[in-house]
Amino acid sequence: MPEIIFNGPEGRLQGRYLPGSATKSPMALILHPQPQHGGTMNNKVVYNLYHIFGRRGFSVLRFNFRGVGRSEGKFDDGLGELSDAASALDWLQIFNPNSPTCWVAGFSFGAWIGMQLLMRRPEIHGFISVAPPANLYDFGFLAPCPASGIIVHGEKDEIVSTTSVVKLAEKLRTQKSITVDYEEIPGANHFFENEMPELVDRVEAYLDTRLAPAEQQKTAE
Repeated sequence: MPEIIFNGPEGRLQGRYLPGSATKSPMALILHPQPQHGGTMNNKVVYNLYHIFGRRGFSVLRFNFRGVGRSEGKFDDGLGELSDAASALDWLQIFNPNSPTCWVAGFSFGAWIGMQLLMRRPEIHGFISVAPPANLYDFGFLAPCPASGIIVHGEKDEIVSTTSVVKLAEKLRTQKSITVDYEEIPGANHFFENEMPELVDRVEAYLDTRLAPAEQQKTAE
């Protein structure tokens, strides 16, 4: 898990990169929660998402948005952070030119940024959205959502209302040509403090259904 520094729109960005197990490994970009509330790439949800993809042979990158850790710049209310995420995906693609697919996974604020990136980058094949803050940010840009994915939410989330996330999931489910799963974890709060193993199991199970045997074989070649 070497630390990396790459160029972003407002200066250097700090990340952690795990190379894939093959020259044609799929890619995954992991995005962290609200920087102004202590969110970093070392958040436990982000850390676990990173290793879920890493165990499957993906080339995986997680990084600090501008102004967090050793990343330069300052918080930009989401607009600049979206540009940071685009730069991170560019970096991933430079080092994985033969990658067949790309996924984006985000937690809370990172889920909001990830879904916006999904709309702008057609190469993204799937998404994992954990506790998307549908009651705090506008997700109306998902019209229509261009890729299938899963939304995971905690039943006892004290920051993001269950009603708003269910409404978002139901809206996306009505769209044709994609499938959006919704999983609610009983008893889990916003940070999944006592239900992290359950969160990992739900995401792992979803990826088992999404990643075809042929695609998984590519990561072993």
